[in-house]
Amino acid sequence: MATARKQQISLVDTAYYHCVARSVRRAFLCGEDKLSGQSYEHRRGWVENKFHFLTQVFAIDVCAYAVMSNHYHVVLFIDKAKAKQWSMQEVLERWHRLYKGTLLTQQYCRGDKLEKTLLDIVKATAAVYRKRLMKISWFMGYINEGIARKANQEDNCTGRLWEGRFKSQALLDEAALAACMAYVDLNPIRAKIAKTPEDSTHTSVKLRCKQAEKGQQPKALLPFIGNPRKAMPKGLPFELADYLQLIELTGRCIKEDKRGYIEEKQPQILSRLNISAENWLIITTEFSTQFHGAIGHEDVLSDYCQRNKIKRRHNLSHCNQLFG
Repeated sequence: MATARKQQISLVDTAYYHCVARSVRRAFLCGEDKLSGQSYEHRRGWVENKFHFLTQVFAIDVCAYAVMSNHYHVVLFIDKAKAKQWSMQEVLERWHRLYKGTLLTQQYCRGDKLEKTLLDIVKATAAVYRKRLMKISWFMGYINEGIARKANQEDNCTGRLWEGRFKSQALLDEAALAACMAYVDLNPIRAKIAKTPEDSTHTSVKLRCKQAEKGQQPKALLPFIGNPRKAMPKGLPFELADYLQLIELTGRCIKEDKRGYIEEKQPQILSRLNISAENWLIITTEFSTQFHGAIGHEDVLSDYCQRNKIKRRHNLSHCNQLFG
């Protein structure tokens, strides 16, 4: 029996989540349909552009993503503090970039004078919008609905494009976060549609590599800010150079089928997270089959299950084996 969505998303436990949406049709979401010869490659850009746009609207940041032929992966960070800092005006303006809102919210944003009773209604509406702008279900729903409409219009058909609702996994600690991001970034290499991370089109790692050449980090992605420390700014708790080096080494092992071998001078990130090179390669090639549901070390996984009233710790043995 599937876990209820409200039990899957728990900001008390973590702000990081891995989401997957999969197409239901034989005709690809993206890529080329070998049967008909028609190319849907341009649709990868639709998904990627929506990721970049929505990070400007939602209190949600993208950590990693990969747009594949019939599905996409995205690792998200929910910034609750950011959402709380927005003024009511900013909340409404952000929402109006997505939807029309109500007549009253439109009047308020135009600067029309409203009576107290009507103003109270606007405040209550803004409170609802604020919560929605930090919810993964609204973020993913906006992407999937928009892509489905465009694809149906292009294909001149109706019906479902997506295989039910998206799937989500809670990433409970740094080891789970790093492993999941690497798994997502290396999707095209495992699928043999790219030879190197920097050649993996429509992925976050390609965007990061491109900006790293300029000594910058992409504005559309949550930045790497280094190892955890006091007064830590918002960002991924790893060094960018360390992560990119690890992705390069891992991709090389996968590409050349040298399973279990990463250079002796492995990036410090693996040592800090206490993950062996052999286990790292298992994780980054078999993440979707090894883990179902929340992921993390035994202590955080147990706390998560207890807090969310989940009786079975599905990933416990694999987490202990691969992260321990």
